[in-house]
Amino acid sequence: MHFTGRTWRPPYEAHSVILQATSGCTYQQCAFCSLYKNERFRMSPMEQFEQDLAEIKHYQPYARRIFWTGANPFAMSYENLKLRALTVRDYLIQCQVIAMFASIRDIKNKEVWQLKKLRAMGINGLSIGVESGDDETLALANKGYTSADILEQCRKLDEAGIEYYFVYMTGLAGKGGGYRNAVNSAALFSQLNPYFLSVDSLTLFADTALYQLAQQGLFVPAGEKERILELQLFISKLHIRTHLLANTVSNFAPVTAYLPYDRKKAINELQFILDHTDELAMQEYRKNLTSLGISG
Repeated sequence: MHFTGRTWRPPYEAHSVILQATSGCTYQQCAFCSLYKNERFRMSPMEQFEQDLAEIKHYQPYARRIFWTGANPFAMSYENLKLRALTVRDYLIQCQVIAMFASIRDIKNKEVWQLKKLRAMGINGLSIGVESGDDETLALANKGYTSADILEQCRKLDEAGIEYYFVYMTGLAGKGGGYRNAVNSAALFSQLNPYFLSVDSLTLFADTALYQLAQQGLFVPAGEKERILELQLFISKLHIRTHLLANTVSNFAPVTAYLPYDRKKAINELQFILDHTDELAMQEYRKNLTSLGISG
């Protein structure tokens, strides 16, 4: 297999077959992220792509779900996505889903009719690290789009029938910003249909722009209990059916829920943490995180 650079997938893709379609990130400007730092975006050469598919066919000929690696393979043009999706079907005739990371920016240059055709070819299950639905927080994180962009582009996915998953990040709005971030994000997400909501909690690493802002006193990180209060509020304000997965290593304690049915249970679990855990112990946990592994 021709894996290069950072090979990374979400926790919920653990049982998918992993195939490199691209490497690196087309954007590399998110203020909190250094995951693909100094790694140029590139598409895997078709020769290597097919060699990897042949190897997968040899070992897992009945694979039904493929996850393409790279920060955002959906950045490829419609024609490139079409070519690679059809090539997957040439080798793996039982493959039903081709999933991958995507950005809101990657959807903009694709028409609904193109998205529908990609869906028919098996492209489905886009993991989108929106992080927030609040414009002030999106600007702070330098995501390169607004809440209106999220709404417009994801409604195209809804129309095309493409399943997608959001990442939400507690603490990203900084100290005192969690309430605004939770309320505005929940209001936006409640107008859409994310099948999963994966929740991370901001962890600052030294090679990120947001860390440098914190060192200069221009960004004050939210406390650990403030983040849990933010997550409680976020859960309470969501008015859609969705799976919430706050169980990555960046979260002090794992919480999962199928909303709205598990809403009260999840809020109570978080309240137990607030009532029975010391803030300093939670801060110590975050200080000891050296990487986020496969978190969203």
